[in-house]
Amino acid sequence: MTTIHKSSGPAAGRLVLAYPSTVSPVRADAEGAEARVGRATGRLLERCDAEILAAQLSSDPADTFLHAHFAALRAAGAILEARGRAKVRGRGRNVWQLAGEFVPELAEWVQVFSRSARVRAAIEAGDLSAVDTAVAEQALAAAEDFRDAVAVLLAGDATGARRAVVRAS
Repeated sequence: MTTIHKSSGPAAGRLVLAYPSTVSPVRADAEGAEARVGRATGRLLERCDAEILAAQLSSDPADTFLHAHFAALRAAGAILEARGRAKVRGRGRNVWQLAGEFVPELAEWVQVFSRSARVRAAIEAGDLSAVDTAVAEQALAAAEDFRDAVAVLLAGDATGARRAVVRAS
């Protein structure tokens, strides 16, 4: 389970985002999901991949974290688009609320990234101490694994395969 807390000691006041210590790596062959998704879903996956690449290339922890978080948002948008839920709006729901409702297989991931949204908000508000290198690297690893989990679900959706729960821990 991901937790957010304020650290003590030299980094007092810094928000610490603790991702699950074990993330089930899930891999999908590129021809599986990408070859059978719609154009809008494919574009979102491409944008996700671009954000992951930007995160990998960044040397700044805040930028790495933000790109990783944006990658996860794009991946969530892709699965919602593929399942025809991308345009569901109402009562100010965000992508994580929609994904939690319409993609129950990703419930644990939704919790991870819903909590990381607080760190994103702190960074965007100018609190660059909200994230350090370790947290940024964990966020990137989580975004990469989440992208793979979404690809597995998309491949299953495209082939009509039974959906499995893809766990974050």
